Order: sequence, then structure tokens, then C-alpha cells
Amino acid sequence: MVAASHVSQVLVASNRGPVSYSFAEDGSLGARRGGGGLVSGLSAVGPGTDAVWVCAALGEGDRAAVRRADGLLPAEDTGGQRVRMLDIPAETFAHAYNGIANSVLWFVHHMLYQTPLEPVFDTGFEERWAAYEAYNAAFARALADEAAEGAVVLVQDYHLALVPELLRRLRPDLRTGHFSHTPWAPTAYYRILPDAAATAVLRGILGADRAAFLTRRWAEAFAACCADVLGATVEPAEASADDELLITHEGRTTRVGVHGLGADAAFLRERAHRADVEERMAALRERIGEGRRTIVRVDRTELSKNIVRGLHAYRRLLTDFPHWRERVVHVAFAYPSRQDLAVYRDYTAEVSRLADAVNAEFGTAGWTPVVLHVEDDFARSLAAYRLADVALVNPIRDGMNLVAKEVPVVSDHGCALVLSREAGAAAELGEDALLVNPYDVGATARALDEALSVAPEARTQATKRLAAAATALPPRAWFLAQLRALSEA
Repeated sequence: MVAASHVSQVLVASNRGPVSYSFAEDGSLGARRGGGGLVSGLSAVGPGTDAVWVCAALGEGDRAAVRRADGLLPAEDTGGQRVRMLDIPAETFAHAYNGIANSVLWFVHHMLYQTPLEPVFDTGFEERWAAYEAYNAAFARALADEAAEGAVVLVQDYHLALVPELLRRLRPDLRTGHFSHTPWAPTAYYRILPDAAATAVLRGILGADRAAFLTRRWAEAFAACCADVLGATVEPAEASADDELLITHEGRTTRVGVHGLGADAAFLRERAHRADVEERMAALRERIGEGRRTIVRVDRTELSKNIVRGLHAYRRLLTDFPHWRERVVHVAFAYPSRQDLAVYRDYTAEVSRLADAVNAEFGTAGWTPVVLHVEDDFARSLAAYRLADVALVNPIRDGMNLVAKEVPVVSDHGCALVLSREAGAAAELGEDALLVNPYDVGATARALDEALSVAPEARTQATKRLAAAATALPPRAWFLAQLRALSEA
């Protein structure tokens, strides 16, 4: 617990807030509260901190709620948290969120561009970048308005990379931190961005007193970009127990640290044994069939998650290791993501097409090789976690990947983990996982065979070690660690 005497006020800024609104069929407006590390962390900072969460209205329901409440949402909707939701013009939000954050910055940090054809930074990009600047400026103004003297502000993620510098200009008395939940691109790839944008993002984050990342690898990549693009000086922080870096640019120094977000073991284990999960386990067992092994994946149909190559690897497993035919089922949950972008719709369609192709090629009257679900269902995901013999987590790049951490925590009988070396989680889980090159379908197929062949006792012991590493810094502790580090920076 962070005592109120140490922190007079705490503010969090993120694109998505702790509550969302939607219209019911009768036209009434309903609120739905979310969870996660920020929600539990902000509620844990202690009494007297007058905590505030600043977020954006994401849809028409949110915008209606903002207008009805004049920006400050009713406490009965937010679980008692003070939440200021910003009604940023819909076009500005769309250009900033989809046009820049999700279609440019996300693509750069996850190295997703097909560079012979994309990106093309033309007039359209310049218009969208202006919207991204306006969107960040709206957050900075709102934070400046809400913050008491000497408050601590935690800004979250690539959507709001410009906010720390903007906020410093408005309120130099504040202590500001920025946390990046994504990977950070290596210097050569980061240079894909137009020079002005590349500079603005780095300067924006360096406006914070402290920047933080999920792994040391991403922190060092950020520091390398600051040195290369800005000419900043990078050096280790002396007498730092956490092995922080110091980045100095134009006379200011920003501390850079690492906080590896972990799984919430208590919540997951309790939630995974409720009645609705038991019901879904029974239904999955029936689909899988008696005595068969399971390879489980749970992802959004996000391009970086590499679901298509995962299906190719499973097909290669059945081709190269035919003794697994009719003995294993790939339970693949691919929940649609960002379907307002054509490239994501196409990717989702390819996942379904490929799953159907594998079933057509190998399936028999009594065996469906791939069980694919595309409707989001958290209880069903937990059921699959519990049943998994092997978890396949093979992203192209990932800031962390909590699925890799969650499966070992709730697994009933131990689960072998096939994990991409490009996932941030590999830094913590790699010793007890089978690490793979996410582009190498053949090597992934061989890793799946090896994982399916692990002896039960060895798998159980490895799962215990994976679960311990996965829960080392659960969401509440992760949030409070950031807050303490920023308060002491």
C-alpha cells in the first residue's frame, strides 16, 4: 500500500478507461466496469490520494455518458473511482487511435510492415499525425486541470506517447511516468517513421521523470533509439537495485526501469473453478474426445499473435509426426480484434480458412483436428487453460503476453509451454519453456512434438516453476512498484 502521506494525489491516463457505456435495446444507457492491473492498482494506492483516471470516450455510448455527466462519470458507474472521460471529436479520435496508434506505432514496434509496399507516409499520414497530436494534447490539458500541486501521473502506452512532454510544459510541478506495454522497435526499424514523428515520440516519453517497460530488452531498445535519433546520452543508474538506465537529453535526465507484469494467481484460480468454467470444460472434453491430448492457444486475431503460422505448424506436426493423428486436438480460440481495419478482417478470415483446411485434410469421422472458436468467452478460455497439455504462444513480437503466464497458473495437470523467443515473457519463462523462432514453422512443429512427449512428472515440475515466475509481480504489485519508483525518482 502506498500511503497518502507519501503521495498527495495519483492520476492515471490511458486510452481505455475502467468503465464503458452502451445503449440497450430500449435506448437506455448502461455501464460496464472492467478489470486489470490499473483498476486494482489504482484502488490500492491508499486513502487520501484523491486518485483520478483520465481516459477517452471510445464510442457513442461513452460520448453520451460524458455529455450527460459533463466529463466526470458518476461514482456508482465507476465503483467509486474518480474518472474523467474525454469527449474527443470522433474523427480526431479515429485518426489518432486507428490511423496512428494502431496502424503506425503498433506496426513499427511489432515490426509488421511489408516494407516493399508499406508504409507510405504521405499527406494522409500528416493529417492523421496532426490528429494524434491533438488527441495527446487533450489528455495533457485534462491532466493539468485535474492534478493537484505535486501530484504523480502515470501515463500508459503508445497511444499517449506525446503526453509527458506536453504535460511538463503545462505543469512542471508534477511527477510524471510513462509505461510502454508493447515491445520497442530496434533502431533501424524505428527509423521507418518519418524523422519528425520519430523524434516527437522519443521526446514525448523523455518528458517523463521516469519511463518504464515490460522487459529489459524493450528498455534497452528505447534507449538505443534515443541515442541514435536524438543524440541522447545513455548510462546505467548508479546504486540502482533495479538496474535502471539514465537517459539525458537537452539537460534533462529520465530514469528508465522495468516492471514485468505478472498474472493474478488468486483471481485466476478462483475464477477458473466457478460453475460456468466447469460447464465449458465438459463441453470441450466432449468435442476433444476421450484420451486425446490438447494443444491450446488463446489469442485475439491480432496480426502480431502469429495464429496463421501456428496453424501451419500444427499441420506440419500432423504431417511429419503422423503418430499424433487422432491422438491430439488443437483447441484454438481466436477472438476478433480491430475489425474496423481491413487488414485485421482479412487476417481473421485467413485463420478460419486455414483451420477448415487442416480439418478437411486430416479430419476423420471421429476426430476434428482443430477446434476453433471465434466468439470471446473468458470462462471457455479458462476451461481450455485447465485442460491444456501444451500451450502454444508464438507471437511475432509481444511486449509480454499474459496468456503464457496464465496457463501454467490454472493448469490442472501440468502444461508444457511452447513459447516464441520474441515474446517478452520469454525473459522470465524461457528456462522452463520450449523457445521457438516464430517464423520457423518446422521448428515449431518439432517443439510441439517434444512438448507432447514430455513425461508427466517433468511437465508438472516445470509448470510449478513457470507459475512461480509468472506470478512474481501480479497486477496490483506491478502498479504500485511503478508508483513507488516514480515517487522516489
